[in-house]
This record gives sequence, structure tokens and C-alpha cells, in this order.
Amino acid sequence: MPSRSRHALRAIFLDAGNTLLRMNYPAIAGALAARGHPVSPDDVQRAEWRARVRLDTEVLAPAAGRVSTESRATGSRYVALILDELGVRSPEVAASIDAWRASFNRPFGLFTLAEPAAAPALRLAREAGVATAVISNSNGTVRSVLEGLGIAPHVDFVLDSAEEGVEKPDPRIFARALERAAVRADEAAYVGDLYSIDVLGARRAGLRSVLLDPGGHWGERDCPVAPDVLAAVTLLLGGR
Repeated sequence: MPSRSRHALRAIFLDAGNTLLRMNYPAIAGALAARGHPVSPDDVQRAEWRARVRLDTEVLAPAAGRVSTESRATGSRYVALILDELGVRSPEVAASIDAWRASFNRPFGLFTLAEPAAAPALRLAREAGVATAVISNSNGTVRSVLEGLGIAPHVDFVLDSAEEGVEKPDPRIFARALERAAVRADEAAYVGDLYSIDVLGARRAGLRSVLLDPGGHWGERDCPVAPDVLAAVTLLLGGR
């Protein structure tokens, strides 16, 4: 009987925000332009790539799972870091943008655009016979967003931390996905955008992982990296 090795990949679990879903960079650019700071959506995107690394290293990693990625304070810090990377350092503008963010597109927020690589990545996994599912720290709305964008039919199930009562990096949410998919930890992988939340959380549950690094800002890490979710899935399938 063939051995069931670590390379026998049967399921790929994916984050939602910054993985399958893209932040609404044009909306942020518009809000800044309305406040006298004209920037392009591409400028915001590049700033966000740098800001997510800082959020992880300055806020999330030191907290070791004690700070929720979904808290108002974390969201405010994330936006402040994006503004800082854009060179917008006025406290008044930062406060105004933070208030705008908190009220924008409730209850769905800013992550409401599909990543261009999402659909091809999910198709590739399905064609390879590998199950796919979403594990997301969210506020109970991620399934609706994925459905509205036509992504939900391409995944087998969605675990939203607000519905599960536990969020990454807690290994319990990964364990629930493994149970739901009926696979072992060494038969599954996770793709996400935050090292201390996604990579370390998956690792504690026994899963391999790929860290998304579209701007090349994470530096040397003890895990595979990929520029987008399609590249990540391709990398994982190559190691089956």
C-alpha cells in the first residue's frame, strides 16, 4: 500500500482578505483625494503591501494571538500604517480616514473586490482534485462577499471566525477545517498574507503554508512565499 506522505496534498485552505479578496484601493484613494491628498489606487496598493508587514511585526507578532485582527484598534492601526507608507502623516487626516473606514460599506468593509488570481487558483486546485476552503478572520460577512463575487461556488466550505467563535492563529479553527474536509494535517496546506497569524497558526495545527508577498517586503522567512494566490497554489501542487 502506498504511504501517505506529507506530499499527498488533498486540501488547500485559503485566507480571504489579501488572498482571495482585494482591499478596495480605489475607494481609499478617493477618500484621500477628497481630503487633499491625491494618490493613485496603485500607490495605495503598494503602501498596503508594506503596511501589512509592519502590522504583523509591530502589532500582531508581539501580541502572540492576544490581539484580534478584527478589532477596531487593529483596523485603525492598519489604516494608519498605510497612510504612513503613503507619506500622509497628519493626525487630523488620519483620524478622518479612520472614521471614514469604520463607516464605509457596513458591514462588509473594504475587502469587497476579487483578487484577479483567485478564480484561476481555485480552478487549478479543483482540476487537480484538491479540495479548497476558506478560513478567515472576519465579522460574519465573508461568505456573503465571496458569494457576491462568484467565488463561493468554487470552494467547498467557508469558516468565518465570527461564526466559529475562534480566530487565527488559534489552531482550533484549522482543526475544524481539517475535520470538515476529512483530511489529516499533513495532507493540507494554508495560504495567507500574515506571517504570525496565517503561517504560524497553520504550523501550530500541523499544516504546511505559503505566505503571500506581492511586494517582496517580508524578507527571509522560514516558509515558502509567493506573489499571489495562483502562484501559491501552483507551488503547492508542484510538491504533491
